[in-house]
Amino acid sequence: MKVLIVGGAGYLGGALTDILMQTKHDLLVYDALLYEESYRKPIPFVQGDIRDQAKLRKQLDWADTVVWLAALVGDPACALNERLTMDINVHALDAAARVFRGRIINMSSCSVYGASEGVLHEGSSVNPLSLYAKTKIWTEEILARHPNAISFRLGTLFGISDTYARIRFDLVVNTLTMRAALHKRMSVFGGAQYRPFVHVRDIARLIASQLDGRATGVYNAHAENVTIVELAERIAAQFPDAVVERSETMTQDNRNYRATSERAKRELGFAPQHTIDHGIRELKQLLEDGRVKNSFVTRFSNYLHLKPLLTQYESPIGTMQRAHAIVV
Repeated sequence: MKVLIVGGAGYLGGALTDILMQTKHDLLVYDALLYEESYRKPIPFVQGDIRDQAKLRKQLDWADTVVWLAALVGDPACALNERLTMDINVHALDAAARVFRGRIINMSSCSVYGASEGVLHEGSSVNPLSLYAKTKIWTEEILARHPNAISFRLGTLFGISDTYARIRFDLVVNTLTMRAALHKRMSVFGGAQYRPFVHVRDIARLIASQLDGRATGVYNAHAENVTIVELAERIAAQFPDAVVERSETMTQDNRNYRATSERAKRELGFAPQHTIDHGIRELKQLLEDGRVKNSFVTRFSNYLHLKPLLTQYESPIGTMQRAHAIVV
C-alpha cells in the first residue's frame, strides 16, 4: 500500500514512521520542516507546504492512504494568526479531501469537548473553547462527507516519540516532568480540571492499524483521565526532591473533560500499552542522563517557536518572515 504521511516529520509522525518502516508499505513523508533543519530517515521525502495544492496534489495522486497529521496544534499557537490557522487546519484539508478519494486518517482532538460534565463519548455534545478546537470540529464535518475517512479525537499526548523528532515540552505531562527533573519544582494552577491522556506511540500504533481499515467517522482515543494535580503528584512520586506548588488561581485555559474510548477499543482493537507513569519514567531517564542541553529552546514549544514567525502572512502561498512554510 502507498501511504502518504502529511506532516510526517513531526512529533506524532516520528513515532508513526518508525512503526511503518518495519512494514512492507511504500511510504512518503510530505512536510515543511518548520521545526527541523533536516529529514534524515531513510524514507522518500518531499518538502512542501500543504497550502500548495498543486504540489500536494502530485503526492495525493500517488497515494492509496493519506495520514493527515499537518496542523497548527494547540490553543496558543492557533491564536497567533487566525487567518493562517484556518488556511492550514481547515482549508488545506478541505481541498485535499475534494480530490482524494482513498482512505484518509485525520487527527482531531478531545479539546472539542471544552468544559463538559460526565464521561464523554463520540455522541456527546461538543463545546469548543478555542479556535484550535473549532478547527478540529470543522475538519470532522468536512470528512463526514468523504466515503472513507476516520478522525481520532486524541487525548493530550505525552512521552518520547522517536530518535529524530523533537521533544515537545508544551504538553503537560512532558512539561511537568521536565520541571521536576531539571528545576525540582512544578507549578499547578487550579489542578482539579480533568484531561484525557495518551502516549504518542500508542496513537501511532492505532493509526498504523487502520491504514487499510473500513471504519469511518469519529473515535475518541485516550488511555487515562487524570486531574492536573493528580498528574503532578504522580510525577512527584518519581522525583522525591521535587516540590509541587499549587495555586487556586486558574489559567485562561478553562477546559475540563473526561473521555471514554470504549468504542475504539471495541471496534478498532485500540489497546494502549503505555501508562502515564511509563511516560514519566522514560522522560526522567532522558533528562537525568543530560540528553537535553537546554529545555527552554523555543522549538520544544509550538507557541514559542511560531510566535516570531507569524508576524507576516500572505495567502495562499505567501511569504513568512524567517520561515520556509507551515506544516506541523
